[in-house]
Amino acid sequence: MRNAVLLAVLLLPAVAHAADDPYQPVSPWPGLTFAKPLCLAYPPDASDSLYVIEQAGRIRSFHQQEKTPTASLALDLRDAVNSAGNEEGMLAMAFHPSYATDHRVFVYYCVDKPRRTRLSSFRADAKDPAAFDRASETILLEVDQPYANHNGGTLLFDRAGLLYLSLGDGGAGGDPHGNGQNLNTLLAKIIRIDVDHADAGRPYGIPKDNPFVGITGARPEIWAYGLRNVWRMSVDRATGDLWAGDVGQDKHEEVDIITRGGNYGWNAREGRQPFRSDVPARGAIDPILDYGRDAGQSVTGGYVYRGKQHPELVGTYIFGDYASGRIWGATVAQGKLATNRELAVGRAISSFGEDRAGEIFFTSLLDGHIYTLSQK
Repeated sequence: MRNAVLLAVLLLPAVAHAADDPYQPVSPWPGLTFAKPLCLAYPPDASDSLYVIEQAGRIRSFHQQEKTPTASLALDLRDAVNSAGNEEGMLAMAFHPSYATDHRVFVYYCVDKPRRTRLSSFRADAKDPAAFDRASETILLEVDQPYANHNGGTLLFDRAGLLYLSLGDGGAGGDPHGNGQNLNTLLAKIIRIDVDHADAGRPYGIPKDNPFVGITGARPEIWAYGLRNVWRMSVDRATGDLWAGDVGQDKHEEVDIITRGGNYGWNAREGRQPFRSDVPARGAIDPILDYGRDAGQSVTGGYVYRGKQHPELVGTYIFGDYASGRIWGATVAQGKLATNRELAVGRAISSFGEDRAGEIFFTSLLDGHIYTLSQK
């Protein structure tokens, strides 16, 4: 999300819901607020806890089943996190899929002097299992960041227990360093690593089936490339498909279904349209959907709905736009977009998240609330 986009959101009037939108945002916990929430996650254990990242560098948790929950502090890295830029801060977290026995959480955040992003793991606190022990931090990866924007920032595990991280193109505008099509950098990529089996000389392992293993001039961590600034991605818990919302440059926002070794075109293309004619994008894959700036200015990737509260939405990819607040639901048939309709309108949608039952929530950067969709 760019500074100009944030300003546009701040200047928006209170959102009036379109008359034909079938749903409206509702906060299940209206008394609970967070300071610039950017990520919502649940631990795969027997608890009913939800965890929320605050941009400045805190993680707080609460009990989902309480009628009037209060949030407790799980981790405070504010003295280490660089949140000076609009797109900097603590950006993402993911629990180890065997968290009930392997009590690690993975966190992606910005640091400075020099400016870079860091992927670390932390262990649950022995004295307070709902919190994380700061002293247990293990740094897995650091990536130099030339500018304050386009840090990417989604962490997730696939069904095989491998960890994915999205990284933006490094920032400024137009990808001035040509990172999108450069396989010798992790910028403008989605990477895939093994956090359970480290290779010699690395704190993580490279899966043998990663697409660029053994290719000269290519980083073996890379799973997909040509992505400008993926802001939120998710794995469909039923199919294993990896969905990503990639923020556009000037004219187009896009949603992609990510495939092994896929090239998504940036900075030769923006969405389906040419961006730079002098940059080749071999075998570039079209987005599953894109939209113009008349509909929004900064896509926030979402989730394929697999919950029970809205059976009519099962199999629908629910996503939104940070600037316009519009929330859509898209379906795919035979690998192509089948339907896409507006479901509701929120405000400053900074992230979507799931609970363990597959119900979808989203956070607002402006008012700090967590929302879900309710039928009108």
